[in-house]
Amino acid sequence: MATERTFQEINERIKSGKAVVVTAEELVSMVREKGVTRVTSEVDVVTTGTFGPMCSSGAFLNFGHSKPRMKMHKVWLNGVPAYTGIAAVDAYIGATEVHEDDPLNSNYPGEFRYGGGYVIQDLVARKKVRLKATGYGTDCYPRREIETDITIDDINEAILFNPRNAYQNYNCAVNLSSRTIYTYMGMLKPNLGNAHYSTSGQLSPLLKDPMFMTIGIGTRIFLGGAVGYVAWHGTQHFPSFIRDQDGKNLGPAGGTLAVIGNLKQMSPRWLVGTSFIGYGATLTVGIGIPIPILNEEVCRYAAAGDDELYAPIVDYGEAYPNFTPSNLGYASYAELKSGKIQINGKEVPTAPVSSYPRAREIAGILKEWIKKGDFLLGEPVQLLPNADAGITANSLKG
Repeated sequence: MATERTFQEINERIKSGKAVVVTAEELVSMVREKGVTRVTSEVDVVTTGTFGPMCSSGAFLNFGHSKPRMKMHKVWLNGVPAYTGIAAVDAYIGATEVHEDDPLNSNYPGEFRYGGGYVIQDLVARKKVRLKATGYGTDCYPRREIETDITIDDINEAILFNPRNAYQNYNCAVNLSSRTIYTYMGMLKPNLGNAHYSTSGQLSPLLKDPMFMTIGIGTRIFLGGAVGYVAWHGTQHFPSFIRDQDGKNLGPAGGTLAVIGNLKQMSPRWLVGTSFIGYGATLTVGIGIPIPILNEEVCRYAAAGDDELYAPIVDYGEAYPNFTPSNLGYASYAELKSGKIQINGKEVPTAPVSSYPRAREIAGILKEWIKKGDFLLGEPVQLLPNADAGITANSLKG
């Protein structure tokens, strides 16, 4: 008889200490040894992990009121501008915002030494952050400026809210041009000098549940070292499947998640300010998502290994920046992790932008949380891959 479980049944097993929890990496080996049917009957939860740069990230901060009160019109945190068009003492610090005086790419390639992602890391590290704010003064908010040091424990609220994280799959980036280029995928050498990728493959959360059968609004997750939640589908959410010219399914493509959590509970180990030379600043984020093994179909998807998951190879020298088609083939994550792939008959060295060891660590931490009964599964409102949530890759005219 085929195994069927519910979230409630699995949570009861977690509470009683009986749940069988394995990482996605462990599941791959188990299914190849024992088969899907047997493993489905044995395993309750599979944990995943990813740790990589996630630009669409940031934090809502409520500073509390000064005396006299002030309506903050402009705010800087360690010299990095934050967006204040929310309320009197609320601001949003974006991960990719840079220091007010950053020379940017005026001395190309720019270094982008400090930005919003670094501010977020400094906050969760309990470091002092310099707050500067100006206002235009009102009858109810008469103060016009303030400059002081704050810590994350001094302010009322600190909420990590990332509109687009945990990208389901991403390009393998190469450079066909004759010059070195600097991108959000790192420095790409000319004439296919190297190839970069940025997904943890068989540990990557949305590659393990490509149809969003268990992941949706309300899913409880590992976020930045603490408990977080899926708040909505992410921006640029267009889940689909990659197929080669013969129609063979090469794996999932472009689903994303919007996630939220209490920044005050997070760790600087799992939220790390990051700079890409010639491109900008960002935040490297650690995310882990549990996948309940509800049935054999869920298990089968979750058991896909690196040799069954593929990334499209895309030219960032000309095709990507000009939004023109680029079909250089596909590389499996097994090939990418081997350190070299073949492109147009040339052997090209590969390197990850994300960290597989850290992804493995996240999956392991989440596994232990669940086994100890400290982490129950959140039953989600489902994100349907082909519903209105699926946004096509529209382009601006002009």
